[in-house]
Amino acid sequence: MLAGVSVNYYTRLEQGRERRPSDQVLDALARVFHLDAEAAEYLHQLARTRARRCGVDGEDEQVTPHVLRLLDSWDHGPAHVLNRRTDVLAQNALMVALFEGLEHTDNVVRMLFLDPAAKGFWTAWEQEAHRVVAHLRAVVGADHEDPSLLELVEELSEESEDFQQMWARHDVRYRRGDAIPFRHPLVGDLILWQEAFSVDSAPGQRLITMQAEPGSPSEEALAKLGAMRA
Repeated sequence: MLAGVSVNYYTRLEQGRERRPSDQVLDALARVFHLDAEAAEYLHQLARTRARRCGVDGEDEQVTPHVLRLLDSWDHGPAHVLNRRTDVLAQNALMVALFEGLEHTDNVVRMLFLDPAAKGFWTAWEQEAHRVVAHLRAVVGADHEDPSLLELVEELSEESEDFQQMWARHDVRYRRGDAIPFRHPLVGDLILWQEAFSVDSAPGQRLITMQAEPGSPSEEALAKLGAMRA
């Protein structure tokens, strides 16, 4: 009623029997549901049937030499390249040192939810986990027929009750810059500011960089970690 559509139409829409809702209807539903801009965009994506993106299998897993050189030269902090599934495609030495000793370091979501040590490593684990799940939900919504993404979600839902509960919330949020607190077993507590950059030459890839505030204890801890790694 609030959205100005009939109960019958809305039922067909929820059941997937109404395939071409107008932008006006979707905007009205977003308003009624109090969705923010990202969640409203997600709603529009779900309502639009589109052909699967064409491309070569594994194309989002190839990191170009130019990006690899940039990654190796980034000595201000940990950095790595992820694809949409949060698989780690490449990383610099400081990122290797940061996550050394943890399990599932080849995929960030698996590391967060399937490694028993993760909740002690990320000192604000629940907040970080919610952020990552909301980002994954946004990515799946943009390409919800990708079998590799769906397989990852199914695997995590079966093996992690925490993931299952967070996924059921249907939160949608693309990852932004965040300050992330860690407790590293060798250098102690540190807070790193994370920023993500899209790799335009490889759609789906993101370059993730982390830095400590200049002159902070975290910068000292990061320098110590780098020295130990060297």
